Amino acid sequence: MMAKVETVLPLHAKLGEGVLWDASRQVVWFVDIKRHQLWHLDPASGSNSCSEAPGQIGWALPAEGGLLLCGLKDGLYTFDPETQAFEKLSSVPGEPAHNRLNDACTDPWGRVWFGSMDDNEQQPSGSFYVFDRGNIRQAGPTGITITNGPAVNAEGSRIYFTDTSKQIIMAADLSADGVGEATLFADTGALFPDAYPDGPVVDAEGCVWTGLYLGSHVARFSPAGELLSTVAIPARDVTKMAFGGPDLDTVYVTSATKNMEPQDMQQYPAAGGLFAFQSPVKGFAQPQAKLS
Repeated sequence: MMAKVETVLPLHAKLGEGVLWDASRQVVWFVDIKRHQLWHLDPASGSNSCSEAPGQIGWALPAEGGLLLCGLKDGLYTFDPETQAFEKLSSVPGEPAHNRLNDACTDPWGRVWFGSMDDNEQQPSGSFYVFDRGNIRQAGPTGITITNGPAVNAEGSRIYFTDTSKQIIMAADLSADGVGEATLFADTGALFPDAYPDGPVVDAEGCVWTGLYLGSHVARFSPAGELLSTVAIPARDVTKMAFGGPDLDTVYVTSATKNMEPQDMQQYPAAGGLFAFQSPVKGFAQPQAKLS
């Protein structure tokens, strides 16, 4: 897919992640996990700001009441953009102290699906969970070293889980009643042997996009798991993408620098930035998270 990719925020983030379009505010939210930063960008004005989180922050999702629901190393927090205050909502039962929360999405019922992982990226201690109006339960694959996603389609009928270390994306049926058994959706390692699937997102046509860590691209897969196209990104370690803008056809992409050497930065001087390109395919507005 031919696309003109622009750097919209040249940050050199250590671990840029969790990018998401806030349709009600018409702004982009994303995080720098390792620097404990929550960023916001208003594309219309170009204004941006950074809030300091009380720990490693993996994601921030628009929630009811004008708040954001955030996943930090030690559990779920709310964030009030007006007061800049973080408030702990809940720990995640049974999570090891060496784990942290990494990626998340909402579904049409306002539930939040998220994953945990070993902060040192060594032990298969990660699991997937669902936060359903104050209740947290394990749901989806377990025993994963680096979880990414989940991602849910617009209808809420399919959910995608990424096992980054094994270079696979899994899929399961989803409904208001729960989630089915996850099976292989795409073996990205067979297509991109040196790259690792990172944050996924689903477009309005039901196709799954994923960032490719160590792969300097995002890739788009059909609902059947077939590779359809890729877009080159001027960063080596591409993490997450989201559809945004007034027409939901602007793609925002985060990236990382935490594993890059000086010679790598010379090759990818824009690495760690927030990028954007126009897509011929639209996304869909993410539902707000329901807190209670």
